Amino acid sequence: MDDVKELLEALKETNSRLDRIIKLLEDIRRGLPSSYRKMAEVESALSTGILDAVTLLSVPDHLRKTLVAVAKLGGEATSEEVSKTTGRARAVESAYLNQLATLGYVVKERKGRKVYFIIPQFKEEE
Repeated sequence: MDDVKELLEALKETNSRLDRIIKLLEDIRRGLPSSYRKMAEVESALSTGILDAVTLLSVPDHLRKTLVAVAKLGGEATSEEVSKTTGRARAVESAYLNQLATLGYVVKERKGRKVYFIIPQFKEEE
């Protein structure tokens, strides 16, 4: 009888562990789509040759899309050009570009009435 009780306890413990594993796998599965989006953004920016993976991965998520857009636009762009690429409002992109400038990922340069945001590596290649 004791053997049966021990076996039942072992089965309960095994079931409990399997439930935890299933929950962890579900959490991982839910997180994958955002990871794939990040990878796609990073690969896209890397293909421009302007940005490196370390830079892209160190940029906060909400700014990465903006930085990738600048890279796709040749490493130099206005907030209006970036907003057309990302589909976000110009004011939002302007704020994000200024944050990127403060963090040192882009430099701000006025040309006439327009303000351009330039990825420093792009400027060095010219």
